[in-house]
Amino acid sequence: MSKKILVTLYRNEVAPRFDLASEVLLVTVDAEGRETKRQELVLAHSSADDLCDLILDREVSVVITGGMEEEHYHYLRWKRLVVLDSVAGLAEDALARYLAGRLESGDILFSLHKSVAVPVADGAVDTEGGGHA
Repeated sequence: MSKKILVTLYRNEVAPRFDLASEVLLVTVDAEGRETKRQELVLAHSSADDLCDLILDREVSVVITGGMEEEHYHYLRWKRLVVLDSVAGLAEDALARYLAGRLESGDILFSLHKSVAVPVADGAVDTEGGGHA
């Protein structure tokens, strides 16, 4: 049995808000979790209601998105969809974690790949990226 997963997009990241998403990634996977089809869809305009309609029309079973109004969250859950909201990070990372069974609502997938100098109290500089002295 195949499954369709929809990720709301903002460039190459999970869109920070469901209602403002203007692009989506629609991925179909087979019973073993292997990708069988991939589509990037550009929406005519940003609308949470229209996006919910698209999700139901395309028979999506999993939605991965950023922030989402409670009304739309509960509507999609009522329709028996898995909704992983408040996810932040690259869309491909979120999809990979979902397929590995490791994605949860609220996951923040961004990481600092290099040392960043951040000013902290007393004029010192934190090069670890934590920002706290």
